[in-house]
Amino acid sequence: MTATLRVEGISKAFGGVHALTECTLTARSGEITGLIGPNGSGKTTLFNIATGYERPDSGRVFLGDREITGASPQRVFGYGVGRTFQLTRIFPRLTVLENMLVPAQHGAGKNGAAGNGGRGRAHRHLRERALELLAFTGIAGHAEALAGTLSYGQRKLLELSYVLIAEPQVVLLDEPAGGVNPSLVNHLAERISELNKQGRTFLVVEHNMEFVMSLCHQVTVLDYGTVIATGSPAQVRDDQRVLDAYLGSGTGDG
Repeated sequence: MTATLRVEGISKAFGGVHALTECTLTARSGEITGLIGPNGSGKTTLFNIATGYERPDSGRVFLGDREITGASPQRVFGYGVGRTFQLTRIFPRLTVLENMLVPAQHGAGKNGAAGNGGRGRAHRHLRERALELLAFTGIAGHAEALAGTLSYGQRKLLELSYVLIAEPQVVLLDEPAGGVNPSLVNHLAERISELNKQGRTFLVVEHNMEFVMSLCHQVTVLDYGTVIATGSPAQVRDDQRVLDAYLGSGTGDG
């Protein structure tokens, strides 16, 4: 079910601004990897390159043994890399359950295809699976509600749920705890940890240090588009370069 996601020697410039320089990162199969750094350090750009929303100027991206450098977001998703976004991307005028069926009905993941004779069975299976995932994330009680009525934290849970319906090998989470109340942050961490114990691989961008350090097996730190440290949470926490570059700075998008 799982695979290692690797970005090797990735560089990306926007005009004269070097967003990333020779960045290498590995999200190891079956682990939760954190990606942290101060504002503008290149974290979201790296996410966008890994998932096909940006093309690198140089470097390569691999999912297991498959090179996926420059593939479209739809193709990357089909290969088994799901992601959430810092600002949630849901369909507010659809119900929560209808939101869940969108990625599956567009052919993503194992559940996307069904022959003509099996469309009814496939739809019932997808609906059952969607309800199972909504129950797992704790929002099944909102299945028939319009997604636009959910709280921000519940929208984060919905986005995670509909990424999971495609059964991705690797899940990239962009600030999953950002703007979420503490009780839902804890609930989200528990769900991620449980999915990881089932074998799911995660790469997580997050500014909430407690969330990252308690959840991740390893952490990579970016500063000015360059990897300055990779190691266990304890190693990264005590690294003077990290203390200088990140922990003393403010938080925000990056």
